[in-house]
Amino acid sequence: MTRYADLNPPARLLMGPGPINADPRVLRAMATPLIGQFDPSMTGLMNETMALYRGVFKTANKWTMLIDGTARAGIEAAMVSLIEPGDKVLIPVFGRFGHLKAEIARRCDAEVITVEREWGTVFPLDEIRDLVKKHRPRLLALCQGDTSTTMLQPLAGVGAIAHEFDALFYTDATASIGGNALETDAWDVDCVSAGLQKCLAGPSGSSPITLSARAEAAIVRRRHVEQGIATASDVPGNGARIRSNYFDLAMVMDYWGDKRLNHHTEATSMLYAARECAKILVEEGVDNAVERHRVAGGAMAEGLKAMGLKLFGDQTSRMNNVVGVYIPAEVQGDAVRKSMLDDFAIEIGTSFGPLHGKIWRIGTMGYNARKDTVLTTLVALESALAMHGAKIATGKAVPAALAAFRAAEARTAKAAE
Repeated sequence: MTRYADLNPPARLLMGPGPINADPRVLRAMATPLIGQFDPSMTGLMNETMALYRGVFKTANKWTMLIDGTARAGIEAAMVSLIEPGDKVLIPVFGRFGHLKAEIARRCDAEVITVEREWGTVFPLDEIRDLVKKHRPRLLALCQGDTSTTMLQPLAGVGAIAHEFDALFYTDATASIGGNALETDAWDVDCVSAGLQKCLAGPSGSSPITLSARAEAAIVRRRHVEQGIATASDVPGNGARIRSNYFDLAMVMDYWGDKRLNHHTEATSMLYAARECAKILVEEGVDNAVERHRVAGGAMAEGLKAMGLKLFGDQTSRMNNVVGVYIPAEVQGDAVRKSMLDDFAIEIGTSFGPLHGKIWRIGTMGYNARKDTVLTTLVALESALAMHGAKIATGKAVPAALAAFRAAEARTAKAAE
């Protein structure tokens, strides 16, 4: 019989576009003993988790809950539950994850319309309005932050445009929530899904989601209770049955709601993790966390520029929590990343599609959006680049980053006076 070693993964500082190192509080929460899914303590924790995520999403939505699965599970649950066969779905694409939404929408037998901008840019509000007015979709699906390009799509005003033309508005905030402003109710967003493994400082495996009353109505009209638990009082909806069992948000709502109809066995340890992620963020204050990410991300960018590296994309539209940087022509990108991992135990990311091999993506998110992690990463990257013969300015990155941090600290101190 093969004898496998005890689980002992290497210590890493994860400074890529996600996942990141989970907050120790989250790891401790995941070690909490399990209880049954219908234990009153368990359902009480589910209710607390819903309340906490209303604070995270900045919403009063009743249906604010978790989808068991990685962030993609939340994306798929949202889209398969909101899209009926034949629906027109408009997807503005400014990176890889717009294409993902188009892929899922096509599997829902939607009429999919994609409009793509150059990677490294975002869509102006007037262009979105023109697209919605022209195509009159049933659903507008749009990333807030696309880590493949590091860009942040402005969302204020988009929901109002969608509703003006009788469309639902869904956004995927996996990469952006907690590190960038997100105002679900104020921005009229009908559905938002997210993930834990970026600015929420947790592991992948749970996808928070919130639904407006408009989204709820669209889903409830497709409600069908599973054979075997349905009763005579359960009246099915008059819409098309949702084309997934596991990701059927109508059934998930019945599970998380007062009915507690059995749907799946809640991933208890992930519930604990998600609850703790939200608790940490709400205790810090969502706006404070956004500012922490802005400062850390800005300091990283200043350090990279001081090293002589060129940043990717429109910097006025960059996410706070991840920066793209061009790989110097004289080095091999993967070789430098390997040196970072092997010699310094630090992971940074490459990218996808047209950007693969052209840029690195360096994250400052969640538990890793700190001064020490930024400075450590800059020191390691400078050393690795120098070892590989890159033509960079040495000794300038850390002072530039420190200056950015100290300027932010001075602003905070002055505001507190």
